[in-house]
Amino acid sequence: MKITLNVEEKDGLTYQVTTNLFSIVALERKFKIRASDLASGVAMEHLAFLAFEGAKQEGFTVPAVFDDYIKRLIAVDIVEDEGANPTNGAVTSEPSAS
Repeated sequence: MKITLNVEEKDGLTYQVTTNLFSIVALERKFKIRASDLASGVAMEHLAFLAFEGAKQEGFTVPAVFDDYIKRLIAVDIVEDEGANPTNGAVTSEPSAS
């Protein structure tokens, strides 16, 4: 599962991070939830945590303490969500030339 997040901090810094297996497993361990639970709704704390882990992995400077990171945030929004089992589009015939 990959989720792309748009992060906006109080100092005006805006960036995007994309989750990976490591950040999803870290979320499961910290909050004792399954990744599949995210399909029924995502808590803001979970989004902030995924942004925190993603920012660390992508080289952004973040505080060592998660709560200190949250204090810096204005918004965390989902830009793109690539589900674990995306469905393929239906195969259609090409349009005929008129």
